[in-house]
Formats: sequence, structure tokens, C-alpha cells
Amino acid sequence: MQPTTPAPAGPVRTEVWQLPIRGVEESALDPADLSEGERQRIGRLAHAADRVSYGAAHLALRRLLGRRLNVRPADLEFFREPCPCCDEPHGRPAVAGPTVPTHFSLSHDRDLVLIAVAAEPVGVDVEALPGAETVRNLAPELHPAEEEEIISDNYRPKTFARIWTRKEAYLKGLGTGLGRELNADYLGTRGLGPTPEGWTVTNFPTGAAHAAAAAVKAPGASFHFSLLAPHFVSKDTA
Repeated sequence: MQPTTPAPAGPVRTEVWQLPIRGVEESALDPADLSEGERQRIGRLAHAADRVSYGAAHLALRRLLGRRLNVRPADLEFFREPCPCCDEPHGRPAVAGPTVPTHFSLSHDRDLVLIAVAAEPVGVDVEALPGAETVRNLAPELHPAEEEEIISDNYRPKTFARIWTRKEAYLKGLGTGLGRELNADYLGTRGLGPTPEGWTVTNFPTGAAHAAAAAVKAPGASFHFSLLAPHFVSKDTA
């Protein structure tokens, strides 16, 4: 269960960490801080890059939450909240029994990991830029005003990815994921429609090859972005 302690007054502070993992060796990761289920999941992944991505992402999450909650990373327990669409237990991931209000979100690909932690529901997403065909195929599935932005920018992959990551972050924060219609909400960047009330959404710089965004269920929330060194998930890091 989430704690009932009210969040402090003032803007909700959202911590966002980026962890670059290109070049990280699988042998450098510390499986001791993972759960047995996470270690088994890694073992089922066929490609080393996927094993590094998954392992580094979950190690970083456990170590960051462990520091926040003063708990050994390996002792953290997670569960799924009820889905807002169907009330089944596959909504937002949550940590069991936090001592302070703690919500988190995790996203990763083969090059980058992005993690957000806040006192209110939060979502985060990082994506490699898609190809032109993907942009043209998916743009019509989005909110009409989002599609208008993409068309007006000649289907530029960066424009699409900025909108897509904002939408993914918001839907992860809601707990619905892609169970909610992609055209139901406007998450564009040009003010062509009303954005979800009560939410703060922003993009983060991640280099030319990616786009990233975070969303938190709080008006006027502040975002504090930090870069983690790759050795944060190594065996030599306590």
C-alpha cells in the first residue's frame, strides 16, 4: 500500500536520472542487488545488449530507491497497482511499504536508462529515434493536434519522438500504458490543444539519437535532472 502521509506543500520535486550504458560489460553488473525473478529474467534474454540494458536499469532503480528509503537494494519488494482501465493488477509498478511517499518510473533501451522518482505518480520514457516509415504509420494513431504538429514538421523523427515519449510518460504515470487510446489526450509541445489537467510534462535532452520525457501528476512540478556514471551499477559500487 502507498503511504497516506501527505506530500509537502509547494511544487512536487521530481528527480530524473539518466544512465548511459553503451559499452557497459555484462560481467561488470552486480546481480547481488537484484531479485531472483530479475536474475531469471536476465537469463532468458538471448542478446547480451538486452541483458545489460535490463540488468543495469533494474540495478540502478534498486540502488536509487534503496538510498531514498534506507533499505538494502536486494530487499526492496515491488508489486503492480490496479489498472485504471480494468482494475486488474497490471497498473503502475510500486514499491511495497515505503517510509516516505515514493512513486517511480523506469524506461530503457540498449543505450540509455531513464529513471524518475517523485512523491506523486510519475512516468518516464526514452526512445531511440524511429525510422521515417514508423513515423508515417503511427502519426495517424495519435491525437489530431499531435499529428498536425508532426505533419507540419515534415514527419521529422525527432518531432514525433518528442511527442511519443511525452505520451508514453503520461500513460505510464496514469498506470494504463497503451491500454488507453493514443488519440485520447493531447501531449504535444505547441499548445494546439489542452494538455491533461493537473499534470506536468517535459522533455529532456538525451543527444541526437534519442528523445525522452517525464510526466508527474502535479501542477507546476519541478524536475531535477542528473547523470549517473556507468559504474553506478557495477560490482564495485556499494
